[in-house]
Amino acid sequence: MNFTTQINNWYYVNKRNLPWRMNKDPYSVWLSEIILQQTKIQQGLPYYSLFIERYPNVTSLSEANEQDILKLWEGLGYYSRARNLHKTAKIIVSDYNGIFPTTYSELLNLPGIGKYTASAVSSICFEEKKAVLDGNVFRLLSRYFNIDTPINSSLGIKSFEKLSFELLPKVNIGDHNQALMDFGSTICKPKLANCDVCVLQDGCSAHSNNKIYLLPVKTKKTKVKILHFNFLIFISSDNQTIIEKRDEKGIWQKLFQFPLVQSDEELNNSNFFNNPQIAKKLQLSDYKVKLINNKPQLHLLSHRKLFIKFWEIKSSNLIKDSIAIKNLDNYPFPIVLSRFIKSYF
Repeated sequence: MNFTTQINNWYYVNKRNLPWRMNKDPYSVWLSEIILQQTKIQQGLPYYSLFIERYPNVTSLSEANEQDILKLWEGLGYYSRARNLHKTAKIIVSDYNGIFPTTYSELLNLPGIGKYTASAVSSICFEEKKAVLDGNVFRLLSRYFNIDTPINSSLGIKSFEKLSFELLPKVNIGDHNQALMDFGSTICKPKLANCDVCVLQDGCSAHSNNKIYLLPVKTKKTKVKILHFNFLIFISSDNQTIIEKRDEKGIWQKLFQFPLVQSDEELNNSNFFNNPQIAKKLQLSDYKVKLINNKPQLHLLSHRKLFIKFWEIKSSNLIKDSIAIKNLDNYPFPIVLSRFIKSYF
């Protein structure tokens, strides 16, 4: 029995009961794929349920307020996914009369949809002969076929694309792709592979050569940059505060934050007022400053390591653009600030 037959037979017995598999609705599949990028199913499933409840179809999503979408996305990270989700919904409604595109090439032209998502939606919903390649599939194929070409190199991606296409069955393309993803996620796991119950064990080259945890191979990651963030938490005597919207490009684009001062070194009580950016922010007639956390809070991003400090600044009056602290819940914040708000106010 070959690899493809074995993996598909396993899937028909062991496939996970997931809400977007109830039918082959492209909106549901697309939404789930976008949410589950860089996100485990356990974490993403509650978000999927909330989105489907609030926006049950592409038309309702297109009509939504972007700020409301970002608020609902709060905690998932990689917020460009949410912004592109909204853009794509609008395009499908305006350019496709609300009907989801059916082909890989059409899907690939939409914001936030790359090769993987286009392959997943077109194969699962429309049986187009396209192979999917996510982290689970890369890992499974590299181990079974003993491939040590880096999976994040151009040569590696091309070779895996060729192999995965050759493995496609003649029918039930979507089920086959989901079988690979499920098997990699539940059996051929990164650190605790379930080799003892693996139906592919006899043919697995990595298992026979004791290389399970040496594969897949990745080239070195981009060097992580260290940044020091200082958030200024203004509080007036009438419980007002100040927030600002991040309009510049970046992972937190269009989210809100407290006034931010980025510094090259860690700020403390002795050098806080020496920072020229601090002086620009403190344009108040009277104020008292207190460092809320002596030890910086560490927040890890893909290529950034943030050391965050929060500074409370109490004043009798703030600028006219201040908002009531009780209304902070109405705004989408990065998760690190959302958690701070819940614990501090």
